Amino acid sequence: MMRKDFLPINREEMVARGWDEADFILISGDAYVDHPSFGPAIISRLLEAYGFKVAIIAQPDWKNRDEFSKLGKPRLGFLISAGNIDSMVAHYSVAKKRRKSDTYSPGGRTGLRPDRAAIVYANKAKEVFPDVPVILGGIEASLRRFAHYDYWENKIKPSILVDSKADLLVYGMGEKPVVEIAEALQSGLRVEDLTYIRGTCCFTNQVPDPEETIILPSFRDLKISKELFAESFMVQYRNSDGMQAKTLAEPYEEGFVIQNPPAEPHSTEELDMIYRLPFNRTYHPVYEKAGGVPALGEVRFSLVSSRGCFGGCSFCSLHFHQGRVVQSRSIEAIVEEAEELISDPDFKGYIHDVGGPTANFRRRACSKQEKTGACLDRECLFPGPCEKLEADHSEYISLLRKLRNLEGVKKVFIRSGIRYDYMLHDQDDSFLEELCRHHISGQLKVAPEHVSPGVLKMMNKPGKDLYLQFKKKYKMMNEKLGKDQYLVPYFISSHPGSDLDAAIELAQFIKKHEQHMPEQVQDFYPTPGTLSTCMFYTETDPRTMQPVYVAKSAHEKAMQRALLQYRNPTVYGLVHEALVKAGRKDLIGFGRKCLIRPMKKKKKISKNSS
Repeated sequence: MMRKDFLPINREEMVARGWDEADFILISGDAYVDHPSFGPAIISRLLEAYGFKVAIIAQPDWKNRDEFSKLGKPRLGFLISAGNIDSMVAHYSVAKKRRKSDTYSPGGRTGLRPDRAAIVYANKAKEVFPDVPVILGGIEASLRRFAHYDYWENKIKPSILVDSKADLLVYGMGEKPVVEIAEALQSGLRVEDLTYIRGTCCFTNQVPDPEETIILPSFRDLKISKELFAESFMVQYRNSDGMQAKTLAEPYEEGFVIQNPPAEPHSTEELDMIYRLPFNRTYHPVYEKAGGVPALGEVRFSLVSSRGCFGGCSFCSLHFHQGRVVQSRSIEAIVEEAEELISDPDFKGYIHDVGGPTANFRRRACSKQEKTGACLDRECLFPGPCEKLEADHSEYISLLRKLRNLEGVKKVFIRSGIRYDYMLHDQDDSFLEELCRHHISGQLKVAPEHVSPGVLKMMNKPGKDLYLQFKKKYKMMNEKLGKDQYLVPYFISSHPGSDLDAAIELAQFIKKHEQHMPEQVQDFYPTPGTLSTCMFYTETDPRTMQPVYVAKSAHEKAMQRALLQYRNPTVYGLVHEALVKAGRKDLIGFGRKCLIRPMKKKKKISKNSS
């Protein structure tokens, strides 16, 4: 594939291309990495392929007005993205402590993007060029398209369209709507007229088609009623499929936030075209002195196989961002990209990943989804596999075999998530054998997340018996192959539904069934756009409107996390406190089932001792 220059990041690079102005200026909260794993790179290269001139302002100093005018006035509009991840998540841990590094910034430096970057950038762009359309995109905007719970301020905030004063919001992956917007603006249409484009939200004075639109509760009412918030969330949740969703409208005092139905899923041919765009697959040379951009290291020699996920995990935002319908690239296109990786002088023979949101989802859940999309009130894998689920790994196996047989490839790893419940539903064990024989190195990470039935129900995850079944099958397969490989389970603490009793149940499970203390433990992080976050805020399961226990105090969350790592001596005090509080002193002692030993009594010092 012929390489192109990086897109311009300064006036000199624009002049070198013979440009007096750019059609679009894309402002990003990330450093400029021209790689298909970075959303701004895909959008900018796609627009370029359609004949538009796109320039990049990466991580502008938001306190300096001139930063937003340094490339001049764009002819058609500003495209605004906070970056590949939410700026608040990039900046703060679940404990709301400032992170010490930012992997999407040069050298991992922090402080190069503002909090709530999408809002800040959009406001600045409007301030500098008030008459230029501003279009929001990226995950930060996508998951804040309606009123949402903000964990960092602990309150309901309005649609990001309101705070950003942007003209349009593109939600989801964005390729189709961005091209349609660009072509509409090019044709002379005003941005105010673009109220009809799928995969976008806009702010209007009136509902375009009242008979075909679902009116949600108003922002004013959502702020004061958790019950209404939960009900509104479920309407949004059920209207996230590209084939069945209705138009939604959320009322505000000044008008309505309108969400048009999602963009339709990509065909294989469309995805192939996107990933064949002429990416440089690395960061702009301007970052070389800083040591590059750390986030590139995780994906530089990885291959995207698919998008979308029908796993249905409550704590995941994919439902709202990529959707439940899996879209896959062709084997030929992926092999072609692998051959390009091999030609890179820095390639050492290892393809780090071949996957997507869930690696072993290479096809839609069932043939019905081809015509009618995902079911509105039914999950594919929870509480058990749907009777219409078609579990088949044969195409993925074929892809993996072709990749590892390429000259120059030593090993092909799979590091994306694996759904073991889907794997178990496949009656053919060929994929498990191929996985263990060729595609892991010593350990396989899986995500049972919890074991308490009540918590798993809130998570939309299968029961512990299924995990134990897979664990046994995995062990037997490795014994058959003569390999010494382990499972590394991933658990979440303090998820809605989990009280101290549930956390203790999980700790007991770990003691009985896991050889090592789990390294992969994550406190539940209430980010916008997930079912679990709705539960966290409302203390209600919006699917049933039944109450849900939620651990909200930092101390209880610390106790739940400590229980999962009870062998760590630094958390002994928290574990002891939790067990006493839960009335489980029977787990403090020297017995086989005990989690910790009793506290050592302090020796009394004699008054006469010297």
